[in-house]
Amino acid sequence: MAEKDVTEKLLADYNDVFADIVNVLLFNGRQIVSAENLENVKDQSQYKADGKIHEQERDVSKLLRSSNTTITLFGFEHQTTAEKFMPVRQIGYDGQSYRAQLLKKEPNHIYPVITLILYFGTTPWNYGRHLTDLMEIPKEFEPYVSDYEMKNLYEIAFLKPEQVKLFRSDFRYVADYLVQKRMTNDYKPSADLLQHVDETLKLMSVLTDDRRFEEVIQELPGKGGTSMCTILDKVENKGKLEGMTLIYYTKLHYSAEQIAGELGAPVDQIQEIIRKLAK
Repeated sequence: MAEKDVTEKLLADYNDVFADIVNVLLFNGRQIVSAENLENVKDQSQYKADGKIHEQERDVSKLLRSSNTTITLFGFEHQTTAEKFMPVRQIGYDGQSYRAQLLKKEPNHIYPVITLILYFGTTPWNYGRHLTDLMEIPKEFEPYVSDYEMKNLYEIAFLKPEQVKLFRSDFRYVADYLVQKRMTNDYKPSADLLQHVDETLKLMSVLTDDRRFEEVIQELPGKGGTSMCTILDKVENKGKLEGMTLIYYTKLHYSAEQIAGELGAPVDQIQEIIRKLAK
């Protein structure tokens, strides 16, 4: 599994974040799903194509349980780009989830499967949300074709600011950043403290394609106690430091020691920046 794919899943895998996303996107902030009632599950399936066995797995999936009863299965799919054939993929995930229930020895009922597609792109989702949008169906066949709709596709960067405020978990900072950047091409960070610093910044790094969010992690406390104000200051300072190092190193041919002296930065930090420039 690609590192980027793994990184996108880290934050949502926390029960408090997972529940928060469901409660805001599905229930407008009402606390319907409790983090304490969520249970991790590996929702995985295999299929055969071109004579080979392939495996597919949801990005994040959890069971919502009450006592010994399963109420529903929630599955998340993270998309950084719009995908035309996403309805077909969702059919595969949902179908396998229902089939897995039939294979278990629970003869009286099955529980519902709810898939949320979290789209983090900064341009609108420009493909259809129905299976039939992908087809050219002869008119006489239309009444007999079963459709399938992606009911729960959410364009995070296009949420309304009042929706963003409903989030209680660290997902709020991710959504707030994307919405502000889309609306104003600027970002005014919150002074509230993050709980899952490492995972939030790694997701920000992937979504913005800005490695500085991930690189400043080592300069921050590992668990909470850090605000986006502090983080953004460090990210911007890192950018300025890298920019000045580039000028000194490429144009003025200064050594790492000379650059460190000019900028008042540790020599090892300047050496690391130079190593990156040389790649």
